[in-house]
Amino acid sequence: MISFLFKISGCILVGFALLSLQACEGEPQPPTHLAQAALIPIPAQVIETGKSFSIKEDKQVFLGEDTEALQALAGHISSQWKALTGYALARSKAASQGQNGLHLTLSDSLKGEAYRLSIGQRSIQIDAGTADGIFRGWQSLEQLMRLQQADEEGNISLPTGEIEDAPNYAYRGTMLDVSRHFFTVEEVKAYIDMIAMYKINYLHLHLSDDQGWRIEIKSWPNLTTHGGSTEVGGGKGGFYTQEDYQELVRYAQARYITIVPEIDMPGHTNAALASYAELNCDGKAPELYTGTEVGFSTFCANKEITYQFVDDVVREICAITPGPYFHIGGDESHVTKKEDYILFVSKALEIVAKYKKIAVGWDEIHQAELPVGTVAQYWRNAENASSAVRKGARVLMSPATYAYLDMKYDSTTELGLAWASLISVERGYSWNPDLLEAAISREHILGIEAPLWSETIADLSDMTQLAFPRLCGYAEIGWSAAEQRDWAGYRLRLAKHAALLEGMGANFFRTPEVDWEK
Repeated sequence: MISFLFKISGCILVGFALLSLQACEGEPQPPTHLAQAALIPIPAQVIETGKSFSIKEDKQVFLGEDTEALQALAGHISSQWKALTGYALARSKAASQGQNGLHLTLSDSLKGEAYRLSIGQRSIQIDAGTADGIFRGWQSLEQLMRLQQADEEGNISLPTGEIEDAPNYAYRGTMLDVSRHFFTVEEVKAYIDMIAMYKINYLHLHLSDDQGWRIEIKSWPNLTTHGGSTEVGGGKGGFYTQEDYQELVRYAQARYITIVPEIDMPGHTNAALASYAELNCDGKAPELYTGTEVGFSTFCANKEITYQFVDDVVREICAITPGPYFHIGGDESHVTKKEDYILFVSKALEIVAKYKKIAVGWDEIHQAELPVGTVAQYWRNAENASSAVRKGARVLMSPATYAYLDMKYDSTTELGLAWASLISVERGYSWNPDLLEAAISREHILGIEAPLWSETIADLSDMTQLAFPRLCGYAEIGWSAAEQRDWAGYRLRLAKHAALLEGMGANFFRTPEVDWEK
Protein backbone atom coordinates (compact mmCIF):
# COMPACT_ATOMS: atom_id res chain seq x y z
CA MET A 1 0.00 0.00 0.00
CA ILE A 2 1.09 3.60 -0.57
CA SER A 3 1.49 5.79 2.50
CA PHE A 4 3.48 8.69 3.91
CA LEU A 5 6.64 7.96 5.88
CA PHE A 6 7.75 9.71 9.06
CA LYS A 7 4.32 10.59 10.32
CA ILE A 8 5.02 12.09 13.76
CA SER A 9 2.43 12.96 16.36
CA GLY A 10 2.26 16.51 17.63
CA CYS A 11 2.56 18.13 14.18
CA ILE A 12 1.04 21.53 13.50
CA LEU A 13 -0.28 22.55 10.08
CA VAL A 14 1.48 25.39 8.31
CA GLY A 15 1.19 26.78 4.76
CA PHE A 16 3.88 27.34 2.15
CA ALA A 17 3.09 28.45 -1.40
CA LEU A 18 0.57 25.98 -2.80
CA LEU A 19 1.78 23.15 -0.59
CA SER A 20 0.19 22.05 2.66
CA LEU A 21 3.15 21.24 4.90
CA GLN A 22 3.66 19.98 8.42
CA ALA A 23 6.10 21.44 10.91
CA CYS A 24 6.90 18.85 13.55
CA GLU A 25 9.13 18.43 16.50
CA GLY A 26 12.42 17.27 15.04
CA GLU A 27 13.63 17.28 11.45
CA PRO A 28 11.66 15.00 9.08
CA GLN A 29 13.88 12.55 7.29
CA PRO A 30 14.11 12.84 3.49
CA PRO A 31 11.73 10.38 1.77
CA THR A 32 13.40 7.41 0.09
CA HIS A 33 10.52 5.11 -0.94
CA LEU A 34 9.14 6.17 -4.31
CA ALA A 35 6.95 3.05 -4.48
CA GLN A 36 5.03 4.31 -1.43
CA ALA A 37 4.12 7.66 -3.01
CA ALA A 38 0.34 8.21 -3.08
CA LEU A 39 0.09 8.99 -6.79
CA ILE A 40 -3.32 9.14 -8.47
CA PRO A 41 -3.69 7.66 -11.06
CA ILE A 42 -1.49 4.80 -9.92
CA PRO A 43 1.53 4.41 -12.27
CA ALA A 44 2.14 1.30 -14.33
CA GLN A 45 5.61 0.63 -12.89
CA VAL A 46 7.66 2.16 -10.08
CA ILE A 47 11.26 1.24 -9.22
CA GLU A 48 12.71 2.94 -6.15
CA THR A 49 16.41 3.45 -5.50
CA GLY A 50 16.27 4.42 -1.84
CA LYS A 51 17.79 7.93 -1.98
CA SER A 52 16.35 11.43 -2.17
CA PHE A 53 16.48 14.55 -4.36
CA SER A 54 16.43 17.79 -2.36
CA ILE A 55 15.08 21.14 -3.54
CA LYS A 56 16.99 23.70 -1.47
CA GLU A 57 18.11 26.18 -4.10
CA ASP A 58 17.36 27.55 -7.55
CA LYS A 59 17.71 25.00 -10.34
CA GLN A 60 17.59 24.87 -14.12
CA VAL A 61 15.34 23.19 -16.66
CA PHE A 62 17.07 21.74 -19.73
CA LEU A 63 15.33 20.99 -23.02
CA GLY A 64 16.58 18.07 -25.08
CA GLU A 65 15.01 19.67 -28.17
CA ASP A 66 14.38 23.38 -28.63
CA THR A 67 10.81 23.01 -29.94
CA GLU A 68 8.02 25.53 -29.47
CA ALA A 69 5.94 22.98 -27.54
CA LEU A 70 8.76 22.18 -25.11
CA GLN A 71 9.56 25.87 -24.64
CA ALA A 72 5.95 26.60 -23.70
CA LEU A 73 5.85 23.56 -21.43
CA ALA A 74 9.08 24.57 -19.73
CA GLY A 75 7.58 27.99 -19.03
CA HIS A 76 4.50 26.45 -17.42
CA ILE A 77 6.56 24.02 -15.35
CA SER A 78 8.93 26.76 -14.19
CA SER A 79 5.99 28.84 -12.98
CA GLN A 80 4.50 25.91 -11.06
CA TRP A 81 7.90 24.90 -9.63
CA LYS A 82 8.42 28.43 -8.24
CA ALA A 83 4.95 28.46 -6.71
CA LEU A 84 5.41 25.05 -5.12
CA THR A 85 8.96 25.39 -3.79
CA GLY A 86 9.80 29.08 -3.60
CA TYR A 87 12.84 28.45 -5.81
CA ALA A 88 13.38 29.44 -9.43
CA LEU A 89 13.64 26.92 -12.24
CA ALA A 90 15.47 28.88 -14.90
CA ARG A 91 15.51 27.73 -18.51
CA SER A 92 18.96 26.79 -19.79
CA LYS A 93 20.62 25.45 -22.90
CA ALA A 94 20.91 21.71 -23.46
CA ALA A 95 23.06 20.01 -20.86
CA SER A 96 24.79 16.69 -20.43
CA GLN A 97 22.68 13.97 -18.86
CA GLY A 98 22.74 14.10 -15.07
CA GLN A 99 23.52 17.80 -14.75
CA ASN A 100 21.76 19.25 -11.71
CA GLY A 101 18.21 20.28 -12.60
CA LEU A 102 15.17 19.09 -14.55
CA HIS A 103 15.64 17.58 -18.01
CA LEU A 104 12.77 17.36 -20.52
CA THR A 105 13.62 15.08 -23.42
CA LEU A 106 11.71 13.69 -26.39
CA SER A 107 12.44 10.01 -27.04
CA ASP A 108 11.56 7.81 -30.02
CA SER A 109 11.20 4.80 -27.71
CA LEU A 110 8.02 6.18 -26.10
CA LYS A 111 4.72 6.83 -27.86
CA GLY A 112 1.77 9.14 -27.27
CA GLU A 113 1.27 10.06 -23.62
CA ALA A 114 3.63 7.39 -22.28
CA TYR A 115 6.45 8.82 -20.18
CA ARG A 116 9.44 7.87 -18.04
CA LEU A 117 10.14 9.92 -14.89
CA SER A 118 13.62 9.35 -13.47
CA ILE A 119 14.53 11.00 -10.17
CA GLY A 120 18.19 10.87 -9.20
CA GLN A 121 20.06 12.53 -6.36
CA ARG A 122 21.26 15.39 -8.58
CA SER A 123 18.80 15.55 -11.45
CA ILE A 124 15.31 14.68 -12.60
CA GLN A 125 14.55 13.57 -16.15
CA ILE A 126 11.21 13.26 -17.93
CA ASP A 127 11.33 11.37 -21.23
CA ALA A 128 8.39 10.96 -23.60
CA GLY A 129 7.65 10.64 -27.28
CA THR A 130 5.51 13.79 -27.31
CA ALA A 131 5.08 17.00 -25.35
CA ASP A 132 1.79 15.51 -24.10
CA GLY A 133 3.74 12.66 -22.53
CA ILE A 134 6.24 15.00 -20.91
CA PHE A 135 3.36 16.95 -19.41
CA ARG A 136 1.86 13.74 -17.97
CA GLY A 137 5.24 13.00 -16.42
CA TRP A 138 5.31 16.50 -14.97
CA GLN A 139 1.88 15.93 -13.44
CA SER A 140 3.27 12.93 -11.56
CA LEU A 141 6.26 14.96 -10.45
CA GLU A 142 4.02 17.86 -9.39
CA GLN A 143 1.88 15.48 -7.31
CA LEU A 144 5.03 14.14 -5.62
CA MET A 145 6.07 17.69 -4.77
CA ARG A 146 2.65 18.57 -3.38
CA LEU A 147 2.43 15.39 -1.33
CA GLN A 148 5.84 15.57 0.40
CA GLN A 149 6.49 16.85 3.89
CA ALA A 150 8.84 19.83 4.19
CA ASP A 151 11.82 20.19 6.47
CA GLU A 152 12.13 22.97 9.08
CA GLU A 153 13.37 25.43 6.45
CA GLY A 154 10.35 24.75 4.26
CA ASN A 155 12.34 22.77 1.69
CA ILE A 156 11.10 19.52 0.20
CA SER A 157 12.81 16.34 -0.91
CA LEU A 158 11.62 13.67 -3.30
CA PRO A 159 12.31 9.93 -3.23
CA THR A 160 14.54 8.70 -6.02
CA GLY A 161 13.71 6.06 -8.57
CA GLU A 162 11.97 5.60 -11.89
CA ILE A 163 8.34 5.62 -13.00
CA GLU A 164 7.29 4.20 -16.36
CA ASP A 165 3.71 4.90 -17.23
CA ALA A 166 1.15 5.03 -20.05
CA PRO A 167 -2.63 5.55 -20.27
CA ASN A 168 -5.26 2.84 -20.35
CA TYR A 169 -7.62 4.87 -22.59
CA ALA A 170 -6.87 7.64 -25.08
CA TYR A 171 -9.91 9.66 -23.95
CA ARG A 172 -10.19 10.51 -20.24
CA GLY A 173 -12.71 13.24 -19.74
CA THR A 174 -15.23 15.10 -17.69
CA MET A 175 -18.21 17.14 -18.83
CA LEU A 176 -19.23 20.45 -17.27
CA ASP A 177 -22.78 21.70 -17.79
CA VAL A 178 -22.52 25.50 -18.04
CA SER A 179 -26.10 25.82 -19.32
CA ARG A 180 -28.34 24.94 -16.35
CA HIS A 181 -26.13 27.25 -14.28
CA PHE A 182 -23.51 29.48 -15.85
CA PHE A 183 -19.89 29.36 -14.64
CA THR A 184 -17.43 32.17 -15.28
CA VAL A 185 -14.23 31.89 -17.28
CA GLU A 186 -12.22 32.00 -14.05
CA GLU A 187 -14.30 29.22 -12.48
CA VAL A 188 -13.82 26.99 -15.53
CA LYS A 189 -10.08 27.72 -15.51
CA ALA A 190 -9.88 26.68 -11.86
CA TYR A 191 -11.67 23.43 -12.73
CA ILE A 192 -9.25 22.87 -15.62
CA ASP A 193 -6.30 23.18 -13.23
CA MET A 194 -7.84 20.61 -10.89
CA ILE A 195 -8.64 18.02 -13.56
CA ALA A 196 -5.22 18.44 -15.18
CA MET A 197 -3.58 17.33 -11.93
CA TYR A 198 -5.16 13.88 -12.41
CA LYS A 199 -4.26 13.43 -16.11
CA ILE A 200 -7.74 14.20 -17.45
CA ASN A 201 -7.25 15.16 -21.11
CA TYR A 202 -10.74 16.15 -22.37
CA LEU A 203 -13.19 18.74 -21.05
CA HIS A 204 -16.64 18.51 -22.65
CA LEU A 205 -18.57 21.79 -22.28
CA HIS A 206 -22.36 21.51 -22.44
CA LEU A 207 -22.93 24.94 -23.99
CA SER A 208 -26.67 24.98 -24.65
CA ASP A 209 -29.86 23.69 -23.09
CA ASP A 210 -33.42 24.73 -22.31
CA GLN A 211 -32.25 27.06 -19.54
CA GLY A 212 -29.51 28.95 -21.32
CA TRP A 213 -27.41 29.40 -24.47
CA ARG A 214 -23.81 30.06 -23.41
CA ILE A 215 -21.66 30.60 -26.53
CA GLU A 216 -21.73 33.68 -28.76
CA ILE A 217 -22.83 32.99 -32.34
CA LYS A 218 -22.16 36.15 -34.31
CA SER A 219 -24.63 35.32 -37.08
CA TRP A 220 -27.42 34.70 -34.51
CA PRO A 221 -26.74 37.27 -31.76
CA ASN A 222 -30.05 36.92 -29.90
CA LEU A 223 -29.01 33.42 -28.77
CA THR A 224 -26.89 34.96 -26.04
CA THR A 225 -28.47 38.36 -25.48
CA HIS A 226 -31.86 36.74 -24.88
CA GLY A 227 -31.28 32.98 -24.63
CA GLY A 228 -28.30 33.39 -22.32
CA SER A 229 -29.99 35.79 -19.92
CA THR A 230 -31.21 33.29 -17.33
CA GLU A 231 -30.54 29.93 -15.69
CA VAL A 232 -32.15 27.37 -13.39
CA GLY A 233 -33.97 29.20 -10.61
CA GLY A 234 -34.11 32.46 -12.54
CA GLY A 235 -30.57 33.77 -12.06
CA LYS A 236 -28.96 36.24 -14.47
CA GLY A 237 -27.25 33.54 -16.53
CA GLY A 238 -24.40 34.66 -18.74
CA PHE A 239 -22.45 33.56 -21.79
CA TYR A 240 -18.97 33.28 -23.26
CA THR A 241 -17.97 35.59 -26.06
CA GLN A 242 -16.03 33.82 -28.75
CA GLU A 243 -12.94 35.47 -27.31
CA ASP A 244 -13.79 34.05 -23.86
CA TYR A 245 -14.20 30.60 -25.37
CA GLN A 246 -10.89 30.85 -27.21
CA GLU A 247 -9.21 31.87 -23.95
CA LEU A 248 -10.59 28.71 -22.32
CA VAL A 249 -9.39 26.63 -25.27
CA ARG A 250 -5.88 28.11 -24.97
CA TYR A 251 -5.81 27.68 -21.20
CA ALA A 252 -6.83 24.05 -21.53
CA GLN A 253 -4.34 23.44 -24.36
CA ALA A 254 -1.49 24.69 -22.16
CA ARG A 255 -2.45 21.86 -19.77
CA TYR A 256 -2.86 19.34 -22.60
CA ILE A 257 -6.62 19.23 -22.26
CA THR A 258 -8.85 19.32 -25.35
CA ILE A 259 -12.17 21.18 -25.24
CA VAL A 260 -15.17 19.34 -26.72
CA PRO A 261 -18.06 21.78 -27.40
CA GLU A 262 -21.64 20.52 -27.23
CA ILE A 263 -24.72 22.11 -28.72
CA ASP A 264 -27.59 19.86 -27.61
CA MET A 265 -30.25 19.31 -30.29
CA PRO A 266 -32.94 18.78 -31.51
CA GLY A 267 -34.27 18.64 -27.91
CA HIS A 268 -32.98 20.66 -24.94
CA THR A 269 -33.38 23.72 -27.19
CA ASN A 270 -35.84 26.06 -25.46
CA ALA A 271 -33.26 28.84 -25.06
CA ALA A 272 -32.68 28.85 -28.82
CA LEU A 273 -36.39 28.52 -29.61
CA ALA A 274 -37.15 31.46 -27.31
CA SER A 275 -34.49 33.52 -29.09
CA TYR A 276 -35.65 32.86 -32.67
CA ALA A 277 -39.32 32.16 -33.39
CA GLU A 278 -38.57 30.81 -36.87
CA LEU A 279 -36.92 27.72 -35.39
CA ASN A 280 -40.31 26.64 -34.03
CA CYS A 281 -42.76 24.73 -36.22
CA ASP A 282 -45.54 27.15 -35.30
CA GLY A 283 -43.35 30.23 -35.74
CA LYS A 284 -43.97 31.35 -32.16
CA ALA A 285 -41.21 31.82 -29.62
CA PRO A 286 -41.83 30.24 -26.19
CA GLU A 287 -40.98 31.92 -22.92
CA LEU A 288 -37.54 31.45 -21.39
CA TYR A 289 -37.39 28.47 -19.05
CA THR A 290 -35.79 28.25 -15.60
CA GLY A 291 -37.03 24.88 -14.36
CA THR A 292 -35.42 21.45 -14.54
CA GLU A 293 -37.86 19.33 -16.55
CA VAL A 294 -36.56 17.74 -19.77
CA GLY A 295 -37.90 16.53 -23.08
CA PHE A 296 -40.44 19.28 -23.91
CA SER A 297 -38.57 21.25 -26.60
CA THR A 298 -37.55 20.51 -30.19
CA PHE A 299 -36.25 22.21 -33.29
CA CYS A 300 -38.54 22.00 -36.30
CA ALA A 301 -36.98 19.24 -38.41
CA ASN A 302 -38.88 20.12 -41.59
CA LYS A 303 -37.80 23.74 -41.99
CA GLU A 304 -34.82 24.72 -44.12
CA ILE A 305 -34.03 27.59 -41.73
CA THR A 306 -33.34 25.00 -39.01
CA TYR A 307 -30.42 23.54 -40.94
CA GLN A 308 -29.11 26.96 -41.92
CA PHE A 309 -29.09 27.73 -38.20
CA VAL A 310 -27.31 24.47 -37.33
CA ASP A 311 -24.76 25.06 -40.10
CA ASP A 312 -24.00 28.57 -38.86
CA VAL A 313 -23.63 27.43 -35.25
CA VAL A 314 -21.40 24.46 -36.09
CA ARG A 315 -19.33 26.54 -38.52
CA GLU A 316 -18.63 29.34 -36.04
CA ILE A 317 -17.79 27.02 -33.14
CA CYS A 318 -15.63 24.68 -35.23
CA ALA A 319 -13.64 27.67 -36.48
CA ILE A 320 -12.49 28.40 -32.91
CA THR A 321 -12.19 24.78 -31.73
CA PRO A 322 -8.90 23.09 -32.64
CA GLY A 323 -9.88 19.74 -31.10
CA PRO A 324 -11.23 16.89 -33.27
CA TYR A 325 -14.72 16.52 -31.74
CA PHE A 326 -18.08 18.32 -31.94
CA HIS A 327 -20.91 17.04 -29.73
CA ILE A 328 -24.45 17.31 -31.17
CA GLY A 329 -26.30 16.15 -28.05
CA GLY A 330 -29.33 14.20 -29.24
CA ASP A 331 -30.68 13.05 -25.88
CA GLU A 332 -34.17 13.16 -24.41
CA SER A 333 -35.92 14.52 -27.52
CA HIS A 334 -39.23 13.18 -26.23
CA VAL A 335 -41.53 15.44 -28.25
CA THR A 336 -39.64 14.98 -31.52
CA LYS A 337 -41.31 12.43 -33.81
CA LYS A 338 -39.00 9.50 -34.51
CA GLU A 339 -38.84 10.18 -38.25
CA ASP A 340 -38.09 13.86 -37.56
CA TYR A 341 -35.42 12.92 -35.03
CA ILE A 342 -33.68 10.60 -37.51
CA LEU A 343 -33.89 13.26 -40.24
CA PHE A 344 -32.47 15.94 -37.97
CA VAL A 345 -29.61 13.85 -36.54
CA SER A 346 -28.64 12.66 -40.03
CA LYS A 347 -28.42 16.23 -41.31
CA ALA A 348 -26.57 17.40 -38.20
CA LEU A 349 -23.99 14.63 -38.65
CA GLU A 350 -23.48 15.73 -42.26
CA ILE A 351 -22.93 19.32 -41.17
CA VAL A 352 -20.35 18.30 -38.54
CA ALA A 353 -18.49 16.24 -41.15
CA LYS A 354 -18.60 19.23 -43.54
CA TYR A 355 -16.51 21.18 -41.02
CA LYS A 356 -14.00 18.33 -40.58
CA LYS A 357 -14.94 17.32 -37.05
CA ILE A 358 -15.80 13.93 -35.55
CA ALA A 359 -19.38 13.92 -34.32
CA VAL A 360 -20.22 12.83 -30.78
CA GLY A 361 -23.77 12.32 -29.53
CA TRP A 362 -25.60 10.79 -26.59
CA ASP A 363 -26.51 7.15 -27.14
CA GLU A 364 -29.96 7.94 -28.62
CA ILE A 365 -28.26 8.96 -31.90
CA HIS A 366 -27.98 5.25 -32.75
CA GLN A 367 -31.42 5.59 -34.39
CA ALA A 368 -29.85 7.42 -37.35
CA GLU A 369 -27.32 6.05 -39.79
CA LEU A 370 -23.90 6.85 -38.32
CA PRO A 371 -20.77 7.63 -40.30
CA VAL A 372 -17.95 5.26 -39.35
CA GLY A 373 -15.99 6.82 -36.50
CA THR A 374 -18.94 8.64 -34.95
CA VAL A 375 -18.80 8.52 -31.15
CA ALA A 376 -21.89 7.44 -29.20
CA GLN A 377 -21.78 8.47 -25.55
CA TYR A 378 -23.29 5.69 -23.47
CA TRP A 379 -25.15 7.27 -20.57
CA ARG A 380 -28.33 5.32 -19.96
CA ASN A 381 -29.21 2.61 -22.49
CA ALA A 382 -26.69 -0.13 -23.25
CA GLU A 383 -28.75 -1.38 -26.20
CA ASN A 384 -28.56 2.07 -27.76
CA ALA A 385 -24.79 2.03 -27.43
CA SER A 386 -24.41 -1.51 -28.76
CA SER A 387 -26.66 -0.59 -31.71
CA ALA A 388 -24.32 2.33 -32.43
CA VAL A 389 -21.36 -0.06 -32.33
CA ARG A 390 -23.04 -2.29 -34.92
CA LYS A 391 -23.30 0.78 -37.14
CA GLY A 392 -19.57 1.48 -36.88
CA ALA A 393 -19.47 3.93 -33.97
CA ARG A 394 -17.06 4.02 -31.08
CA VAL A 395 -18.36 4.37 -27.55
CA LEU A 396 -17.54 6.87 -24.82
CA MET A 397 -18.43 5.28 -21.49
CA SER A 398 -20.46 7.53 -19.16
CA PRO A 399 -22.98 5.21 -17.47
CA ALA A 400 -25.19 7.38 -15.28
CA THR A 401 -25.41 4.73 -12.55
CA TYR A 402 -21.63 4.78 -12.05
CA ALA A 403 -20.13 7.90 -13.63
CA TYR A 404 -22.54 10.82 -13.24
CA LEU A 405 -20.93 13.39 -10.96
CA ASP A 406 -24.24 15.14 -10.31
CA MET A 407 -25.60 12.14 -8.42
CA LYS A 408 -25.62 12.36 -4.62
CA TYR A 409 -22.92 10.51 -2.68
CA ASP A 410 -25.50 9.16 -0.24
CA SER A 411 -29.02 9.91 0.95
CA THR A 412 -27.81 12.73 3.23
CA THR A 413 -25.88 14.64 0.54
CA GLU A 414 -27.27 18.17 0.16
CA LEU A 415 -26.24 18.80 -3.47
CA GLY A 416 -27.02 16.58 -6.40
CA LEU A 417 -29.78 14.34 -7.67
CA ALA A 418 -30.56 10.64 -7.22
CA TRP A 419 -32.61 9.52 -10.25
CA ALA A 420 -29.83 7.24 -11.60
CA SER A 421 -28.23 6.03 -8.37
CA LEU A 422 -26.53 7.12 -5.22
CA ILE A 423 -22.85 7.05 -6.20
CA SER A 424 -20.46 6.69 -3.30
CA VAL A 425 -16.74 7.18 -3.86
CA GLU A 426 -16.26 3.41 -3.77
CA ARG A 427 -19.07 2.75 -6.26
CA GLY A 428 -17.69 5.39 -8.63
CA TYR A 429 -14.26 3.77 -8.47
CA SER A 430 -15.11 0.07 -8.49
CA TRP A 431 -16.28 -0.65 -12.04
CA ASN A 432 -14.55 -1.65 -15.25
CA PRO A 433 -15.69 -0.04 -18.53
CA ASP A 434 -14.39 -3.02 -20.51
CA LEU A 435 -16.63 -5.45 -18.62
CA LEU A 436 -19.72 -3.35 -17.91
CA GLU A 437 -21.72 -4.45 -20.97
CA ALA A 438 -21.14 -7.70 -22.83
CA ALA A 439 -22.00 -6.12 -26.19
CA ILE A 440 -19.50 -3.26 -25.74
CA SER A 441 -16.00 -4.71 -25.79
CA ARG A 442 -12.67 -2.95 -25.27
CA GLU A 443 -12.02 -2.55 -28.99
CA HIS A 444 -15.14 -0.37 -29.29
CA ILE A 445 -14.42 1.91 -26.32
CA LEU A 446 -12.81 5.29 -26.94
CA GLY A 447 -12.56 6.10 -23.25
CA ILE A 448 -14.42 7.28 -20.16
CA GLU A 449 -16.12 10.57 -19.31
CA ALA A 450 -17.69 11.68 -16.02
CA PRO A 451 -20.45 14.27 -16.66
CA LEU A 452 -21.31 16.98 -14.14
CA TRP A 453 -24.80 18.37 -14.76
CA SER A 454 -25.54 21.61 -12.96
CA GLU A 455 -29.20 21.64 -11.92
CA THR A 456 -28.22 21.84 -8.23
CA ILE A 457 -24.85 23.62 -8.36
CA ALA A 458 -24.28 27.35 -8.79
CA ASP A 459 -20.58 28.11 -8.20
CA LEU A 460 -17.09 26.63 -8.03
CA SER A 461 -17.55 25.48 -4.45
CA ASP A 462 -20.65 23.48 -5.39
CA MET A 463 -18.95 22.18 -8.53
CA THR A 464 -15.96 20.81 -6.68
CA GLN A 465 -18.11 19.35 -3.90
CA LEU A 466 -19.79 16.99 -6.37
CA ALA A 467 -16.75 16.43 -8.62
CA PHE A 468 -14.14 15.62 -5.97
CA PRO A 469 -13.01 13.19 -4.81
CA ARG A 470 -14.99 11.02 -7.25
CA LEU A 471 -13.26 12.48 -10.28
CA CYS A 472 -9.92 11.25 -8.93
CA GLY A 473 -11.28 7.72 -9.19
CA TYR A 474 -12.60 8.20 -12.72
CA ALA A 475 -9.20 9.58 -13.69
CA GLU A 476 -7.58 6.40 -12.38
CA ILE A 477 -10.06 4.19 -14.27
CA GLY A 478 -9.19 6.13 -17.42
CA TRP A 479 -5.42 6.02 -16.96
CA SER A 480 -4.46 2.90 -15.00
CA ALA A 481 -4.85 -0.71 -16.08
CA ALA A 482 -7.70 -2.64 -14.42
CA GLU A 483 -5.34 -5.14 -12.77
CA GLN A 484 -3.59 -2.30 -10.92
CA ARG A 485 -6.76 -0.88 -9.42
CA ASP A 486 -8.19 -1.97 -6.07
CA TRP A 487 -10.37 -0.06 -3.64
CA ALA A 488 -8.40 -0.97 -0.52
CA GLY A 489 -5.18 0.50 -1.87
CA TYR A 490 -6.86 3.42 -3.62
CA ARG A 491 -8.65 4.71 -0.51
CA LEU A 492 -5.30 4.85 1.34
CA ARG A 493 -3.73 6.87 -1.46
CA LEU A 494 -6.78 9.11 -1.74
CA ALA A 495 -6.55 9.90 1.98
CA LYS A 496 -3.23 11.66 1.32
CA HIS A 497 -4.84 14.01 -1.24
CA ALA A 498 -6.88 16.07 1.22
CA ALA A 499 -4.29 18.83 1.51
CA LEU A 500 -3.54 18.67 -2.21
CA LEU A 501 -7.21 19.19 -3.13
CA GLU A 502 -7.59 21.95 -0.55
CA GLY A 503 -4.46 23.62 -1.88
CA MET A 504 -6.04 23.78 -5.34
CA GLY A 505 -9.24 25.29 -3.92
CA ALA A 506 -11.47 22.23 -4.16
CA ASN A 507 -14.33 22.09 -1.65
CA PHE A 508 -14.23 18.31 -1.85
CA PHE A 509 -16.62 15.93 -0.09
CA ARG A 510 -14.92 14.35 2.91
CA THR A 511 -16.56 10.98 2.53
CA PRO A 512 -16.45 8.77 5.64
CA GLU A 513 -15.33 5.96 3.32
CA VAL A 514 -11.82 7.45 3.52
CA ASP A 515 -9.70 8.18 6.62
CA TRP A 516 -8.55 11.60 5.43
CA GLU A 517 -5.14 12.88 6.47
CA LYS A 518 -5.36 15.94 8.70
